[in-house]
Amino acid sequence: MMDAVITYVNGEDPQWQKLYAAVAGKEPSKRFRDWGMLEWQVDNIRRFLPFINNIFLVVALPSQVPAGLEKKVKVVLHKDFIPKQYLPTFNSNTIEMFLHRIEEMSDRYLYLNDDCIPVAPSSEDDYFDGDKICRGFARHLIAPNMFKKIVRHTDAVARKAAGLARSPFFIRPQHSPSPQVKSIGAEIMKKVEEDMLASITPFRREHNVCNYVFPDYMYHMGKVKLQRLSCKHFSMGANTPAQLAAFLKAPDRKWVCINDVEMSESRRREFLEVIAKAASR
Repeated sequence: MMDAVITYVNGEDPQWQKLYAAVAGKEPSKRFRDWGMLEWQVDNIRRFLPFINNIFLVVALPSQVPAGLEKKVKVVLHKDFIPKQYLPTFNSNTIEMFLHRIEEMSDRYLYLNDDCIPVAPSSEDDYFDGDKICRGFARHLIAPNMFKKIVRHTDAVARKAAGLARSPFFIRPQHSPSPQVKSIGAEIMKKVEEDMLASITPFRREHNVCNYVFPDYMYHMGKVKLQRLSCKHFSMGANTPAQLAAFLKAPDRKWVCINDVEMSESRRREFLEVIAKAASR
């Protein structure tokens, strides 16, 4: 058995918007908007991953939790596990640094964002093999944007924790639900605490360390089984609502990851209709 941990932001919550504006001095971007997938995700975890024990929902404020969902999950507020000197935060990288501090969570857990939905049955063997996590990895040399620079810096910190020298190449885990080990999180923090804490910012910056530090470290320590998770990625910019609808009607993968992009309001409504229909099945 293992737990699941979901980090969630509802950018349409007035209380959260007020907090964001007070710290950032501006309105939040559309990347924080809600797509109404959270309850669908929670229900499908129960449907397709029966080995999951607790589902922890990590949010900034109680007002972030959709009505009625508190009956299906264990709500964890940022203040419950993130040291107060790093709050408030609007940076997922900061939140991820401290997930291992969630007290009731089991040692093995599955970490996921609210854009990853299970759509077919899977087993524990898809995520763990003995004391190893199952994950696919890619190797990179160039970091042309902020995200890749974060990934490169993250792998450098993971290599340092593993006692390895820096490398011009860096690794990147498959973008999918991430099997993680709570005790490994504490182990890494103990080894490279200065680097980890120095990377923390309330908003995303290129010197951040992201959650990839945990699988990267396990990779460098020989505790990874190289095995890609069965997951289909849909970009709302590159794919159409009809393509997403067709996949959700007859999925050939175990998970789907639906990535938000800038788009017209009419196109967004089309995607919302597809998601709502799939969630009602």
